[in-house]
Amino acid sequence: MNDKLVFLGLLYFVQGIPYGLQSSLLPVYLRGAGHSLTRIGFTKILYFPWVLKVLWAPLVDRVGSKRRWLVGTVSGLALTCLTSAALAPEAHIWGVAGTLLAMNTLASLQDIAVDGAAVGLLKGRGELGLGNTAQVVGYKAGSVFAGGGLLAVIDVAGWSWMFMLLTFVYAGVALFVWGAPVLDDEAVRGQQADGSRRTGQAADSMWPWKVWRRMLAVPGTPWTVLYVLTYKLGEQGAVTMFPLFLLDHHMTARELGFWNGVIAMGFSICGSSLGGLLLAQFSIGALMRRVFVLRTISMVFQSSLLTILEPSPLMKGMAVLSMSVQHFLGGLITTLTFTTMMHCTQRAEESIQSTHYSFLSTLEVLGKLMFSALAGGMVDWFGFQVAFLFFLTLSAGTALHVWTATFTGALREHQFKEPPK
Repeated sequence: MNDKLVFLGLLYFVQGIPYGLQSSLLPVYLRGAGHSLTRIGFTKILYFPWVLKVLWAPLVDRVGSKRRWLVGTVSGLALTCLTSAALAPEAHIWGVAGTLLAMNTLASLQDIAVDGAAVGLLKGRGELGLGNTAQVVGYKAGSVFAGGGLLAVIDVAGWSWMFMLLTFVYAGVALFVWGAPVLDDEAVRGQQADGSRRTGQAADSMWPWKVWRRMLAVPGTPWTVLYVLTYKLGEQGAVTMFPLFLLDHHMTARELGFWNGVIAMGFSICGSSLGGLLLAQFSIGALMRRVFVLRTISMVFQSSLLTILEPSPLMKGMAVLSMSVQHFLGGLITTLTFTTMMHCTQRAEESIQSTHYSFLSTLEVLGKLMFSALAGGMVDWFGFQVAFLFFLTLSAGTALHVWTATFTGALREHQFKEPPK
């Protein structure tokens, strides 16, 4: 079991590196180089391959082995980092954008392969729980390493040496996966073959429009679709823009790398882990009501800090507190959200459950992606205070949406009873 956890944790770790680079390191680096918030915001479009993941998932399932897909994608990430090391973002912004787009494409393909391997490797409730913990912690640890640790030293090491380090990390993981004995398990090969047959049958018997109609007919799906598209909007705007406000007025890039990229993300990991523990003790409706209200209150506090422009130790302390609470609650909400998505998917027919869950997870990424791309332009046009008022309004609206659903809609307690066998 330990071998499985190490294998999965390491793969999810390197999968989280591109997200950390783009969400934490790149915005601060580009802002320090004088780029506008609008341009920085539009870099979120480079996440788009994750939205398309559902389209090429059958290809990964039906062609080749999981080992070959994993070695190929991780090796491709090593080559992409090697290319990035030769580019300077100040002079080759479009070249850097191209390499980040390639990294997101390869990481999304890796995600499909490692998820498929995990399904075959993990047996029983105990292993599934530990495996999911390895996924969350590994991915966020990779994000912290890239978005926090590397940002803290980039002023000293420089852009090129940073990507050379990542090249060696990816190359080492590719060699590890190539020789990993856990992928010799017959269960993985059997799962791959069964998955290929099921995918082929589904492709032959279903047309997209018929599948969409059947998915939307699943109880709770329309509400869940609206929820996953909107639940992170206000939070995503604040998470993206508040560190850049601090960079303009209160903190250096190195300080942001430590406090926002390492400490705050550590709180996010704690929040995600706590979510699973709380779900074993309390109903999901009661948890979501309270957590969404707390998130709205935390955004009121963070918005009030925008009125303070003079640097001071007190302001830095309050900013760190604000970001830590925000990431903690954000991690907790993410765990609750994916649990809600899974409950909704369990009500679907077995033949479309995988497609239904992929559909919801794609919309979840799309909602965050689209708003993140626009948040920088809003700040450039209207200023931080007006933009954050809008972010706060969105957060409060989502809290109301959730609160209503816990009493009269998709989050009512009887909706979450164990589905019939």
